[in-house]
Amino acid sequence: ISQLGEMPVDIQGMMHLVQHISEVEKMHVAIKSSAKGALFAGAGAFSGGLVGGPLGIAVGGAFGSLLGAWMTSGQFKPVPQILMELPPNQQLMLSNEVNNIIQHLDWTDAVQLASLVMGNVALKQQVVAAICRFFMNQLNAEVQYQD
Repeated sequence: ISQLGEMPVDIQGMMHLVQHISEVEKMHVAIKSSAKGALFAGAGAFSGGLVGGPLGIAVGGAFGSLLGAWMTSGQFKPVPQILMELPPNQQLMLSNEVNNIIQHLDWTDAVQLASLVMGNVALKQQVVAAICRFFMNQLNAEVQYQD
C-alpha cells in the first residue's frame, strides 16, 4: 500500500528511459569469460608439461594465458539488450533507483520523460550513474562506452 501522495513507480516508463539513455550513450558491458581464459592457461601448461617438462609447463602456461586473454577480450554486449533480458525483480530495482532521481519531474508518458531527462545534462548524468551502479552492484558487470 502506497503512502498518501506517493505514486507507484511506472516500471515501463523508467525502463524506456534507461533503454533510451543507454542507446544514446552507446553503453556496453564487457562479458567476462575468466573461466574460458583459465581453461586455455591450464591446457597450455598441461600440454607444455607433457612436451617439455618443468620448463614446458612455464612456457605452455604463458602461451595458454596469452591465448586465453586474446580469445576472451573485446566481447561486449549492449546494455539495451541486457535490459530487455532482466527479470521483473531487477527491472523493479533499477526503476526504483531511477525514480528516486527523477521523482520531482512532472511527466505524462515515457517519451516526454526521456525528453525531459535528455534535456538536463546533470539529470542525465545522475541516471547514467544509477545505471552503472546497478550493473556493478546487481550484475557484477562494468559498463563501458563504445564510440
